[in-house]
Amino acid sequence: MTLSDIRAKVEAGQRLSFDDGLFLENQVDLFTLGELANLVRERKNGNVAYYNVNTHLNATNVCVYRCVFCAFRADLKSEKGYVMPDEQILHRAKEAQERGATELHIVGGLHHQLPYEWYLNVVRIVHQHYPRLHLKAYTAVEWDWFARLTGRPTKDILAEFKDAGLGSLPGGGAEIFHPEVRDIICEHKADTDAWLRIHREAHELGLRSNATMLYGHIEKPLHRIDHLCKLRELQDETGGFQTLIPLAFHPDNTKLGIDHKIQKPSAITDLRMIAISRLMLDNFPHIKAYWIMLGIPTAQLALSYGADDIDGTVVHEKIYHDAGSDTPQELTVAQLRRLIEEAGRVPVERDTLYHEVIRSERDWQTGRQLALPVVAV
Repeated sequence: MTLSDIRAKVEAGQRLSFDDGLFLENQVDLFTLGELANLVRERKNGNVAYYNVNTHLNATNVCVYRCVFCAFRADLKSEKGYVMPDEQILHRAKEAQERGATELHIVGGLHHQLPYEWYLNVVRIVHQHYPRLHLKAYTAVEWDWFARLTGRPTKDILAEFKDAGLGSLPGGGAEIFHPEVRDIICEHKADTDAWLRIHREAHELGLRSNATMLYGHIEKPLHRIDHLCKLRELQDETGGFQTLIPLAFHPDNTKLGIDHKIQKPSAITDLRMIAISRLMLDNFPHIKAYWIMLGIPTAQLALSYGADDIDGTVVHEKIYHDAGSDTPQELTVAQLRRLIEEAGRVPVERDTLYHEVIRSERDWQTGRQLALPVVAV
């Protein structure tokens, strides 16, 4: 295998193998990765870069699990722990709507003394009061927890939430699928089979979802490529994934970071992960450069290394800031558009399902679909 062989595959639009992925990880320089990934990026999405107007809602940080990479969670009796009452949840949703948000991103801890109905109520009351907000809610780990609480199949639970106003699923909780890593960093929560099954079930119900990969801790190249190949296989089956968000591990305030003396991944590593993800995931429409995790300058550069989406205004984000992220808590639309334009791309606002958002004064509506769903093969 040579770089020329891989280049020929990329230029011909052919799928890269697991071994090709390892070659990219171990043998190919950053600038060549960027060149190849940008070719794929522009073939799929042209010169545009997407953003959205969104707000995060982390309704509780109390969590039964003790994942060693997490700085967000709190114990039940910790001074740091909190549970938002309905009034605060609705205030956050009202604030989002008044800011022109199209999406509310809802994730949080798995509070072992809150009933299943509390989590369902969060989605139901927000949807009842603010039906225009798209509710992207709960990771596969949370859906797995709801099944444990109720003894019910996750597909039935997903359907109940969909009836209550659920619009799509975020991609969190994937971390790294390979058991050599997953058994160390999050041994008790939803395993790989559960994560993939829950997203399959969501897709079967007509719900779109995202996916993530947490890199820069104890994983190795083979674990990352294995992770991407598993996502690609499920996408072949369902076509329900919209975007991959490669997430850089932030070690500050985490047991994993302290025990293993881990440093935050460099900008070079970040760009390599974006590029390799774009090259391996030929059936994913989008790769997101999540500016909260990457930092603004690296997120801008990532738009030339395979990424075509920079996420959104992201108001009230707590999970990554608790782990040491020093990025702003939010960016304005004007700032997002400026940094995209500085990167040489054309900014386009999207909604959660990748429809163009058209603004007029304080109102908005959706227009053409910006990325057609991937057809399952």
